[in-house]
Amino acid sequence: MAIILAGGPVANKLKKELIQKVAELKRRGITPGLTAIRVGSDPASELYVSRKIMACEEVGIESRSHILSDDVTDEELLELIRKENEDSSTHGILVQLPLPATIDTQAVIEAVAPEKDVDGFHPFNVGRVSTNVGGFAPCTPKGIMKILDFHGLDCRGKDVVVVGASNIVGKPLARLMLAKEATVTTCHIETKDVAEHTRRADILVVCAGRPSLVTKDMVKKGVILIDVGVNRVPDSSSPRGFRVVGDIASAARDMAYAYTPVPGGIGPMTVAMLLENTIIAAEAIDKGIVV
Repeated sequence: MAIILAGGPVANKLKKELIQKVAELKRRGITPGLTAIRVGSDPASELYVSRKIMACEEVGIESRSHILSDDVTDEELLELIRKENEDSSTHGILVQLPLPATIDTQAVIEAVAPEKDVDGFHPFNVGRVSTNVGGFAPCTPKGIMKILDFHGLDCRGKDVVVVGASNIVGKPLARLMLAKEATVTTCHIETKDVAEHTRRADILVVCAGRPSLVTKDMVKKGVILIDVGVNRVPDSSSPRGFRVVGDIASAARDMAYAYTPVPGGIGPMTVAMLLENTIIAAEAIDKGIVV
């Protein structure tokens, strides 16, 4: 029977460690603070931000959120970020993505001070992570590495295939895997035969945002499946009218040595990594060092 790589137990263990770290920081007069900025009224973004704020409260991080209207201008958003950059009580800044099409997302990402960029999207942190010299790694890729490590699943020498090449998950995850001496293949929208690559994967990570994209015939026996997808598909039998599925078809789990469930797999780890990055930021800012 396959090992279920549930994120909840790993995240809960980490939170207990973070509670102790926060308590130690507070004894030294430092209260880690996270500011979340959300633009618009997208229900998914609202849910994600509220979960992150609740998680902060669980470990003792002070949190606050700014909710801006859909018609906010670039200048207004950048001015808010500037103020948070200068606020000594703010150690981490989270700008919930995606932003409205009217906003220059890259300009917003680059406006966040690198030392407070706990999402790990600023080019400064991307560069440091890519060269394996430090920096904040994005929360979802970092959470994937953490859950593998927790279960003693070594990436070294393994064939790792990542399906999806976003700046948020696919690309940074490939860099983290390379740092662990894995052999990494990244598939994307122009990959001609995705199945040719997925069938040889020892570790297969799918983060393409397409429900059940990878099917049972596309994986080999004994594979480790990491499913980052969270997709709503219609389901008349559900009271909500939909059910949540991943990017990997459930039947593919029959082939797996281990797999992450959806939901309950990578999601809790992403939130836990945000908390960890915020505490690391608070420690680094207090010491005047670069992460």
